[in-house]
Amino acid sequence: MNVVAFNGSPHKQGASYKGIRTVTAELEKEGIPSEILHIGDKNIPGCIACQSCYKTGRCKFDDIVNQCAEKLEKADGIILASPVYYGGIAGNFKCFLDRLFYTGPKLQRKAGAVIATVRRTGGIGVFHQLSNYLTLAGVIITPTAYWNVLHGNNANEAEQDAEGLYTLRTMGRNMAWLLKTLDLGSKNIPLPQEEERIRTNFIRSGS
Repeated sequence: MNVVAFNGSPHKQGASYKGIRTVTAELEKEGIPSEILHIGDKNIPGCIACQSCYKTGRCKFDDIVNQCAEKLEKADGIILASPVYYGGIAGNFKCFLDRLFYTGPKLQRKAGAVIATVRRTGGIGVFHQLSNYLTLAGVIITPTAYWNVLHGNNANEAEQDAEGLYTLRTMGRNMAWLLKTLDLGSKNIPLPQEEERIRTNFIRSGS
């Protein structure tokens, strides 16, 4: 059982890293190892909607995105953490997430969590944006005591956000419980029957 965490901040050990470590420390107490991958300082091109991943299962740009997709397929849990940039996800990380999730790694019914870090405001928007990736991938999002937003312009300032750290510690403990519950359930309860996906375009060409 293991968790992969993605740090979307350009700062390797900034507030986002502090948030991730707060969660993973709780996982480690429960015997669940984690791996933190620093994404925010990488030069990552955005998705060009070429659709080649539909045919091959891999992104056309053979870079860190494909490497991370392989890691996620083997992981039991996923954490996404990003600082707030103009009310949204940090740019490089947004490019990474668009391509990673569009390639379609098998994440259904894995445990997931998100963390937004912010100097002052915009955290809820990033919290929702990050959660969208997990929801659409069929990931089960870990509950906690409040929105997973940690305040601070750097790791030292984030250390002063007592409620934010409490929220993340709570999430870490809940994630450990969820991971163990999903593992137990997968051995004893059959998965839901899936039907073929239906896609409806609002505008149909050639009609």
